[in-house]
Amino acid sequence: MRSAALFRAVYLSLLLLIGNSLVSCLTVIKPGKQFTAYRPATIPDYAQPDNWAALPTRRDSADLVPLGSGLRDEQKTALADVFYVHPTTFYKRESWNADLADERLNRFTDNSTIRKQATVFNAAAHIYAPRYRQATLYSFFDEKSTNGKEALELAYSDVKAAFQYYLAHYNQGRPIIIAGHSQGTFHATRLLHEFIDNNPKLRKQLVVAYLIGFKVKTDEYQTLRPCEDSTQTGCYVGWNSVAWGNEYPPFAGGVATNPLTWTRDTAAAPSHLNKGGVPLSFNRIDTAVVDAKVHNGLVWMHAPQPTGYPRFLLPGRPELRHSFHIADYALFYLNLRRNAVTRVQAYTAQSQRP
Repeated sequence: MRSAALFRAVYLSLLLLIGNSLVSCLTVIKPGKQFTAYRPATIPDYAQPDNWAALPTRRDSADLVPLGSGLRDEQKTALADVFYVHPTTFYKRESWNADLADERLNRFTDNSTIRKQATVFNAAAHIYAPRYRQATLYSFFDEKSTNGKEALELAYSDVKAAFQYYLAHYNQGRPIIIAGHSQGTFHATRLLHEFIDNNPKLRKQLVVAYLIGFKVKTDEYQTLRPCEDSTQTGCYVGWNSVAWGNEYPPFAGGVATNPLTWTRDTAAAPSHLNKGGVPLSFNRIDTAVVDAKVHNGLVWMHAPQPTGYPRFLLPGRPELRHSFHIADYALFYLNLRRNAVTRVQAYTAQSQRP
């Protein structure tokens, strides 16, 4: 498990998704019993479509595009798949892991992370996004017991099972993008370890892994390496967005890819290279919303002028105010969308060479 400081920094930010009212009552969302005292929710059967937040064969939130953007859902003609693992959307105290039968939670997941993150890939790939018994927020604060670790292990067991079902029943040898954010990237990083890094067949199918919003090491894998440009395939990228000029120890030292140039050098990329951010309201495109510069494993950016790209504003935690964690996708939405298409095209061109 990563350091407790990293977890606290990452997951406190997610409180902003449901309102600052929870900031003063963190103890309320701590599960009241030990992990072993709860009976876990039913193991999901991934043969059942309801256990997927997104499938390319039906209408769901992953098919949407930002209001007035002129973009289109192009999954019907896409040549690749994306296996997307959503971040934490479960904050309750009733258990350490979510229940997939919780319809209110499912709607919240669909209207937040599936709509605002997974949709970035609907021009490049068929989107497969499993629901899973995600670990509750407090799992990442749990330093004095193994409860949080066990909750994360249970969550990963679902992600793993969903990926195995996807490979066996949906993929059919198509190129694969792996993508996640925050808790989703925590699990996606492990998937790459267990299924792809040392598996030549699956490694050959990997277009790219977008490991965003978590600290992933530059030497994370034995075989896979960070991407060095915008068209390279079979590699991984990642970033954590931080206000310009600030050090941020919880994220420092990991992979930092500049999402405006897709390189890892430290040259500053001006905001005119930003093709468009999409605020959390998902109702417009903001061109040139921020610049970007790689610094010590972070992506520095000057604060956006338009509203809708929040940073940390937690009382008593001034060290968090520099991070734009929950806007990691939103700030670079169009650049990420176009890059996914570009890498699929590059992969396809390479595979067609004699």
